[in-house]
Amino acid sequence: MCSICGMIDFRNKNNLDVKVLSEMSLTMKKRGPDDSGIISGDFYSFAHNRLSVMDPEKAKQPMTVKYQGNSYTIIYNGEIYNFKELRCELQKLGITFKTDGDTEVVLYSYIIYKEKCAQKLNGIFAFAVVDEKENRVFLARDRFGVKPFFYTSVGSTLLIASEIKALLKNPNVKSEIDKTGLWQLLYLSPVTINGSGVFKNIYEIKPAHCGYFSADGLCLEKYWELVPKDITISSAEAAQHTKQLLLDAVNRQLVSDVPLAVLLSGGLDSSVVSSIASRHYKYNGETLSTYSFEYEDNRKNFKSSLFQPQGDDEYAEWLAERLGTAHTVLTAPNLEVSGLLYEAVKARDIPGQADIDSSLLYFCSKIKERHTVVLSGECADEIFGGYPWFYRKEMLESGFFPWVHSPKVRAGLFKDEIIKVDEGFDYISSIYKQSIAECPLTNEESPDMKTARIATWLSVNYFMTSLLERKDRMSMYSGLEVRVPFADHRILEFVYNVPWSIKFENSVEKALLRKAASELLPERILYRKKSPYPKTHSPVYEQAVRNMLELRLKCDGILKELLDTKKLSDLLEGENQTWFGQLMSRPQLIAWLVQFDFWFEHYGVNIVD
Repeated sequence: MCSICGMIDFRNKNNLDVKVLSEMSLTMKKRGPDDSGIISGDFYSFAHNRLSVMDPEKAKQPMTVKYQGNSYTIIYNGEIYNFKELRCELQKLGITFKTDGDTEVVLYSYIIYKEKCAQKLNGIFAFAVVDEKENRVFLARDRFGVKPFFYTSVGSTLLIASEIKALLKNPNVKSEIDKTGLWQLLYLSPVTINGSGVFKNIYEIKPAHCGYFSADGLCLEKYWELVPKDITISSAEAAQHTKQLLLDAVNRQLVSDVPLAVLLSGGLDSSVVSSIASRHYKYNGETLSTYSFEYEDNRKNFKSSLFQPQGDDEYAEWLAERLGTAHTVLTAPNLEVSGLLYEAVKARDIPGQADIDSSLLYFCSKIKERHTVVLSGECADEIFGGYPWFYRKEMLESGFFPWVHSPKVRAGLFKDEIIKVDEGFDYISSIYKQSIAECPLTNEESPDMKTARIATWLSVNYFMTSLLERKDRMSMYSGLEVRVPFADHRILEFVYNVPWSIKFENSVEKALLRKAASELLPERILYRKKSPYPKTHSPVYEQAVRNMLELRLKCDGILKELLDTKKLSDLLEGENQTWFGQLMSRPQLIAWLVQFDFWFEHYGVNIVD
């Protein structure tokens, strides 16, 4: 795991300022604290920061190889889980490898297969390859966007980077936001629109896209997409195949040359990963390390809700003992969680998910003290139908992204003459309708199956992407790599086409996953009601963020300029309600406003037309 950035210009080599590139790369040093390197050629300059996970001694980057008299150079961020098979395949074609890691395999995959290489990779990745023979640069990003990849243009120069902060370090890139960016923040964030970097004129390479930048410009195309099929399969057959896919995905991702652990919440998803991983470790005579998260005073202050019916701690510790793992419970102090809100913005480059971000940042920093790689149960809910909006009619038929329970709550706090609340709502609604129209369907869908496909499509392309972004930024800010076995495209390709009657059998959420895991987990965990990533319920935290907001409103910042103070007062004194996802209620909205104000200040953001 690493960070990458680069400058590419086919018209003016003088624009490839290595000193500026070095400063850009330095902003992302936390992503790769173990090593760094810079290389330049006739039309490019590349920089790389490395977090060593596989073959620490030899697989340094940028990496250049010669093949049939031609030179190829790669900067790469990611992990390829089928690299051993690809390595064998390439060796049969005459390739001789000098390293044992996956970077060289990715590079030779491009050399041999060109733009078809991305389709062959099972993993998480963002990379660029200089093809000097063809005078062009190949760019690619993994299917779900687990690894970030942003870009912008300055004249004839294309700038690329793992994070937006690196692009903004270039003196020719402006820190600006227009109304469409603002509307994303006020209606959707922490979710963003695919391809958008929120900042004006900064974009991301969309998930499952690759292509070339040459003297003719940038051309990106989709290399993978979901294919809807009508399949006939029994519940038992679907469960068996799902189990085999899960076993293979998890076991592939346990390969590491540095200490590895698993995040175990005690919920179904992380428990499946922990069970498979612990068996693997026991087979090899080793003990798996696991971690669970808690907040100071949460047992005393916890309140059950539709979205979070119960706490996690007792389940995680109970299962860890059953699995025989070396388990650690990390507890986040409330004032640490509030104190890291600003640092979480720096990690994410936009105001994100308040304490849901800052607490993860805290937890990752603690895990990094002992481990460099962890596996997480992220993505199972989006793929297997674990969220309430998959089966609650009022959420599915709201006419808006179903995890946004009150679309105008946040935007409505701002002065309408500046934000134009209704216009923004119509804009984001149009994005929603366009997304629905793009959902891949067959011509023989039952109403339930069509609804399930649409819920999956929206969840995978928006909600899941946001959670993956959060997990990547908060973990890599601490130099910690998080792997997500459920985000194996083979799992989604299969489960997407399993009838909803099997996935929601007996009206049980994630019934297919539960049946697939029936031999892996005890019933107490197997049939436990979903409980999401934990949040703090302490009044100490809410008071802390209220104090932070009060202080920021006393300064001449963007909040003082844009907020409607009467509406803010009503919010602060009103009833506490969940307004986004499963976790964001009033304390998180207050904290988000604090992050929003800090973001404008720290990044020097200007609002433009």
